[in-house]
Amino acid sequence: MSSGKRWLCRALLAFVSTGALVMAQDKGTENTSGTSQTQDIASLKAMIAAQQKQLDALKQALDNQQKLLDQAAASTTSAASTVAASATPTDKITPPNVGQVASIAPIFPAVAPATLAALPAIPVPQAAPAASSGGNPCEAPTDTKVPAYIRIGSTCVVPVGFMDLTSVWRSKDVGSSIGTTFANIPFNNVAAGRLSEFHLSPQNSRLGFRVDGDWKGAHFIGYNEIDFNGTSGGNNLTTTNGSFVPRIRLFWVDVRKGDIEFLAGQSWSFLTPNRKGLSALPGDLFYGQEVDLNYLTGLTWDRQPGARVIYHPNDKVAIGVAVENPDAYIGGSSGGPSITLPSALAAITPTDVSSASNNNGNQTTADFMPDFIAKIAFDPTSRIHFEVAGLQSTFRTWNPNTNLYYKAIGAGGSANLMLGLTDNFRLTSTNFWSDGGGRYLFGQAPDIIIRADGSISPVHAGGFTEGFEANVKNTLLYGYWGGTYVGRDVALDANGTTLIGYGFRGSANTNNRMIQEVTFGFNQTIWKNPAYGAINFMGQYMYEVRAPWYYSLNEAGGKGTQASTIYFNVRYTLPGSMPKF
Repeated sequence: MSSGKRWLCRALLAFVSTGALVMAQDKGTENTSGTSQTQDIASLKAMIAAQQKQLDALKQALDNQQKLLDQAAASTTSAASTVAASATPTDKITPPNVGQVASIAPIFPAVAPATLAALPAIPVPQAAPAASSGGNPCEAPTDTKVPAYIRIGSTCVVPVGFMDLTSVWRSKDVGSSIGTTFANIPFNNVAAGRLSEFHLSPQNSRLGFRVDGDWKGAHFIGYNEIDFNGTSGGNNLTTTNGSFVPRIRLFWVDVRKGDIEFLAGQSWSFLTPNRKGLSALPGDLFYGQEVDLNYLTGLTWDRQPGARVIYHPNDKVAIGVAVENPDAYIGGSSGGPSITLPSALAAITPTDVSSASNNNGNQTTADFMPDFIAKIAFDPTSRIHFEVAGLQSTFRTWNPNTNLYYKAIGAGGSANLMLGLTDNFRLTSTNFWSDGGGRYLFGQAPDIIIRADGSISPVHAGGFTEGFEANVKNTLLYGYWGGTYVGRDVALDANGTTLIGYGFRGSANTNNRMIQEVTFGFNQTIWKNPAYGAINFMGQYMYEVRAPWYYSLNEAGGKGTQASTIYFNVRYTLPGSMPKF
């Protein structure tokens, strides 16, 4: 029974008790006069009529109060009790307690019924968004605003991507797409070194999605991203219909519960420098702000399958280890330099010679162990990020002429710093050195050479990028200087006189010693709105220098080879953003 109905029953009980008492008193008193008896009856009727009016008024007030209680039924128990207490003006009415209702004295409100009926309805309290209490924002009530994400079940889905139109002009015909092949700048004694090139392309456009949610105390992220810079089966597509093949860039899932985080799938390599913590999200990584989709020479990066575990002892330190796809490399991919194999093994395909002998970027090498990467990051403040990383690769070969196996271990390390001098100006520095880590320098260096007996020698290779990034109102300005160094690694063939390996006298002019790049540019935000997206206009200038270990004077005039590149890009970025978790 509701509290209003109980109150009404108690009031009626008090009324009946009062009437019975009056009647009992009348019986015990002897009336000798008819007039006196008539007056008593009239007085009793008047009192009953007055009490009936009060009962009607109370019933109307109780009905109004019951409506208010029904409206507040969806709220919490505490909210319902507040509604019941607020329905009666406390300055004029004292709600009856148990002792008062049991009394024979009538208890009625002294306020007029119209006043109670005119009390305003109490709105039902709305539940606070789940995010404020640490819950899943994807389960919070929707509002009237256009959401910055799509909600599917208990997950938030945000579209990821942008539409690009990129123009590129190069002073020399490098022969690549809109991404620069740094290791293959032509010399002046060939046609490509005498001709410039210009292209328009949408290939850097990207599409994908990000899925976020909380489940049983764990936060999970699913991330997918593709672009259109894939390799097609024919070279004549742009002649007739401008078709470009999509390719997978990123496709991974990350789960974190408490201090432990786990990621699996295809992501940026763990060796890629971070801007923040050890996050795999593209916005938390450093690969520069440039338009060039091959990024910066001297930068360590890859996108490949792998898995990693990260421990977060606190919000300023993160420690992780990763296993990633092995794809050891002897050169030849994307214009990169190749090693010279021993004559006795040159007729055998690289896949047969070595698990580490991938000379064309394929995925068919017989690698038998993954690459291992360890990394620790320090973020003492929001402006400072420092990290160190280590790499171990394993190489193995088999010589069919002697039926002998050989194995070698490659290793590398990096130290990277992101330093914000102000909220709008930061310095960047990435530094890497290795014996056998050349493929992580965008394939600009081989990992190993193979000696005449089939044994392995890891090649020294390293890189660096130093730069700045500045935000001036709606414009981002940046400048970087980067370089890649590849060490000479020479052996004698089985005849004891012929040189093999990398960088020896008489080797191909693709055997680079140093590649350097200086670049600067801008990114102007023309317009942006979280519900509609953003439009940006970007520009970049790049000057590259390539110096091989060996070249003839007629090839380079004794000065190596250089090229200039200019990019302009118009970008529309898709709307959407993640809620706060």
